[in-house]
Amino acid sequence: MVGLAAAFGSGAMTNSIAEIEDADCIFVTGSNTTSSHPLVATRIFRAMAKGAKVIVADPRKIQLALKADIYVRQRLGTDVALLNGIMHAIIKNNWHDKAFVEERCEGFEEFSKVIDNYPPEKVSEITGVAADDIVKIAEYYAKAKAASIVYCMGITQHTTGVDNVKSLANLAMLTGNMGKESTGVNPLRGQNNVQGACDMGGLPNVYSGYQAVNVIDNQTKFEKAWGAKLSDQIGLTIPFMLSGLSEGKVKALYAVGENPMVSDPDVGHVEKALKKAELLVVQDIFLTPTAELAHVVLPGTSFAEKDGTFTNTERRVQLLRKAIEPVGEAKADWEIIQELSNRFGYEMNYESAEDIMKEISTLTPSYGGITYERLDGDGLAWPCPDKDHPGTKFLHKDKFARGLGLFHAIEYQPPAEVVDDEYPFWLSTGRVHVHYHTGTMSRVSPSLHAEMPEGSLEMHPEDGSRLGVRQGEKVKVASRRGEIVAKVTLTDRVDPGVVFMPFHFAETCANVLTNPAHDPTAKIPEYKVCAVKVEKAA
Repeated sequence: MVGLAAAFGSGAMTNSIAEIEDADCIFVTGSNTTSSHPLVATRIFRAMAKGAKVIVADPRKIQLALKADIYVRQRLGTDVALLNGIMHAIIKNNWHDKAFVEERCEGFEEFSKVIDNYPPEKVSEITGVAADDIVKIAEYYAKAKAASIVYCMGITQHTTGVDNVKSLANLAMLTGNMGKESTGVNPLRGQNNVQGACDMGGLPNVYSGYQAVNVIDNQTKFEKAWGAKLSDQIGLTIPFMLSGLSEGKVKALYAVGENPMVSDPDVGHVEKALKKAELLVVQDIFLTPTAELAHVVLPGTSFAEKDGTFTNTERRVQLLRKAIEPVGEAKADWEIIQELSNRFGYEMNYESAEDIMKEISTLTPSYGGITYERLDGDGLAWPCPDKDHPGTKFLHKDKFARGLGLFHAIEYQPPAEVVDDEYPFWLSTGRVHVHYHTGTMSRVSPSLHAEMPEGSLEMHPEDGSRLGVRQGEKVKVASRRGEIVAKVTLTDRVDPGVVFMPFHFAETCANVLTNPAHDPTAKIPEYKVCAVKVEKAA
């Protein structure tokens, strides 16, 4: 969550989902869209039916790659180099939108000097993508009347995640594909209401609506509204919370709807950290592996048992109505938090979720015109500053939030961990179509469990033959952090020398292996690249 917000303002899609189907060119990178965001994928297929060119850049041969006009398989962690090579070809061939660059952007000269150092031939050596394909991507994207970029965590979950996102923004600005229909830079959120959580200040550096905690006017506004003294210090992200537990600097952890025992990198370290907590409280709807370690478990409610709103990946705030009363001792999350707050001595007196939304609209400019009455139907996309505003379909129409769009001069940097003689395989992790995130919900569904009851390691048949491993046999996979045993799926979805694992399965937990090295700005770990060794299990 922190990564997208830090890298690109709110981290939301600049354009709406519906607009994708009217794009002339769609560049998909770091997103297994058909598997993880099938409704967005439907819009891509509709665009293809209307004649749109589709470009896919992904180290794994995802389903969408089979339908793409151009599919390239860049080496893990080389996204900046690939994007710089594409932009080099665009500038060299005068395919960029000079008027847009001159009138609406700044920093172009310094940016273009860096881009000069990334001719397609050099980029081909770094990425493994043919120079001709780099030029072809540049031409398709730059010559389109309306080109849209779609990306997901294959871009952000790197030590260079912020650089990757800024490079995509550079590409969109360079070609004028920003601030108009069916264009933009469009991150697809990884879980339901991640966007809403970020919007409401679920980040360590902001209040709701991305109002910085270290700006005195913001601090004063919220102190007055809440009748309490507030800190101007930026808080910790999850990796630093965990290291704080390990070092004894953090004494207690309250996890709401979060399952770091499956979702966080280097799970062995996570477990040790959580066990050092003097108090671990977990609020969830199932007894997750994290909840099993908790001193106190607070039963929250599912979507069907509460009122409220979700904000989706296109910034659309949608109304949620309770279908059934909470089961057992469960309570809505806001009710649990309010009761805890009252017991700690800070009185909260909300009577409903709608009460909270009324406060949100008074303190959050981008939500200023959003009320329950106005959310009936399709909802509203922020910014929606007042009650006469219809909501915002796409961002940056006449100018950027900062005024002029800023080009960033970004050099390619390799991943934090690379392969060597001891750990010769590149490992990447991700999702599969059957399961959802840490499997908290999908793995308790009998039908979904039956379709995919366990995780497996995808490996190229050439590597399987060399290791003497046949389809379905077990292998031991080890990194510098730990090891697991898993069945093998032999497939050409991955290149020789590359293996892939889904992270949904606690029994074959991919995050035992992954690297906690993180982006210096966004603090997101490098889930998508690490080095492992693989051998046939005894």
